[in-house]
Amino acid sequence: MDPRRWLRDARRAIARMPSLRMGRVPDAPALPVRDPWPGDPARGARLLKGEIEVAGSAQRLRPGGWGDTSGTTALRAAAHGFVWLRDLRALGTDAARLRARALVADWIAAPQLETLARRPDVAGARIAAWLGHYDFFAASADDLFRQRMMARLVGDARALAAALPAEELDARALTALKGLIAAAVALPEHAAFLTRALRFLPQEIGRQVLPDGCHAERSPGVHLAALQDLTEIRALLQVAQAQPPPSVAGAVERMALALRSLRHGDGGLALFNGAKEESPALVDLVLAQTGRPGRAPSMLTEGGFNRLQAGRSVVVIDCGPPAPPGLDRHAHAGTLSFEMSVGRDRLVVNCGGAPAAPAEWRDAARATAAHSTLIVADTSSSELHPDGLGRRPEKVEVQRQEANGAHWLEASHDGWKKVFGAIHRRRLYMAESGEDVRGEDAVEAETPQPYAVRFHLHPNVNASLQQDGEAVLLRLPGGGGWRLRAEGARMTLEESIYLGGAEPRRCEQVVLTGYPDGPQQVKWAITKVG
Repeated sequence: MDPRRWLRDARRAIARMPSLRMGRVPDAPALPVRDPWPGDPARGARLLKGEIEVAGSAQRLRPGGWGDTSGTTALRAAAHGFVWLRDLRALGTDAARLRARALVADWIAAPQLETLARRPDVAGARIAAWLGHYDFFAASADDLFRQRMMARLVGDARALAAALPAEELDARALTALKGLIAAAVALPEHAAFLTRALRFLPQEIGRQVLPDGCHAERSPGVHLAALQDLTEIRALLQVAQAQPPPSVAGAVERMALALRSLRHGDGGLALFNGAKEESPALVDLVLAQTGRPGRAPSMLTEGGFNRLQAGRSVVVIDCGPPAPPGLDRHAHAGTLSFEMSVGRDRLVVNCGGAPAAPAEWRDAARATAAHSTLIVADTSSSELHPDGLGRRPEKVEVQRQEANGAHWLEASHDGWKKVFGAIHRRRLYMAESGEDVRGEDAVEAETPQPYAVRFHLHPNVNASLQQDGEAVLLRLPGGGGWRLRAEGARMTLEESIYLGGAEPRRCEQVVLTGYPDGPQQVKWAITKVG
């Protein structure tokens, strides 16, 4: 057995021993801990009906149901993490308050909980949620409820401290640390909690926040969540009048700037590696909390994202290798995929993520075919595993030039080199007006390979294939018209699905299929009409 794991398990066992839980348990938090993020009243209403919704997926959540392990790991982790308390708070009714109290009491009284409930990030999320919403559901409760809740909170914080450093090397470690720091603020007599959290916080920031500010998991959604955790940690340390490690301020500033690069014109997130659009108001609030104004960088060198912006058009391209093992739980096979928005309208998109959905849906969203890029022989550019990737692009190259407001970008990756001996090269050009975007996709291989280039369209885009089959007219909700045309491939308009919003929506995709006996290259253009 790994000695570090043995030591961690021993610490956990000691922390859970009843003899160490003796002593006075406070009746209430000594200092207030506030959850700074808005909830969703609609999700709160679903909770009143006995259903929790996470990232577009849902499962039952009712008293007495904590032993149910039928849902996906992500859904069950969310249930045990209690972050959904903010949705009941947003609903704000007495019924919502009583439901929150009943579910917390039922969870505490549950005879047996699955191991997942004790995972460091789940425990950290739960501690922060209970403390962050204490005034909403616990302050007016009877003494017995508050005593039981505070006793359980102290016990969970002891176990969490013993479990550090978390085995998970990704953003979940930040959530675990946030929970322990929240416990240290609310329970100042447990100073060791803060000491232990601050011991590991700098190394987690160094592992997770790249020099350009991009999160190491390369997911805009994870990036947003990690930035939320770091801003909460900074605020908690201020409440505790503790000096934060110097790396905290630098990481928050860099991540705030990088986040601006990963937004579309509507203010939501680009859909790479499991991300969803998210609420533009939430993204604005997170950026406001960071206190770091600034212009979106055009390139995240270490993160591997490029942003082309001209006129009212924005194009975001994934030009980096997938996240390394241990950080690739959300990784998609979307290398060299791109998204395009015009003003507040999304035009070309990726299908989005389904991180809390059953495996078949999750993997379908992760496949190369669910991204606006080229695919060889209906084979994804990375091999999808349940908790990451197997085979993957190892060499991803990108060059970029700008002149007089126009942008040129050339990129390539070798994701199919081992299986087909093939390299994908993609060239993009955006005119200074933003109203002319051109591309060229090529497959370099000794043996010609079947390939297709996909352009998934946002559900709000109205598409019609011209009679000659050489162009598709695209109409945006704002009334703007665009034309997608191509040469060197057969053009079709096919069904697709969009998972980037609150619920799945039908949409369409333009597919360019290479000719078997033709050149391994297709040229295309998206231009404004009129």
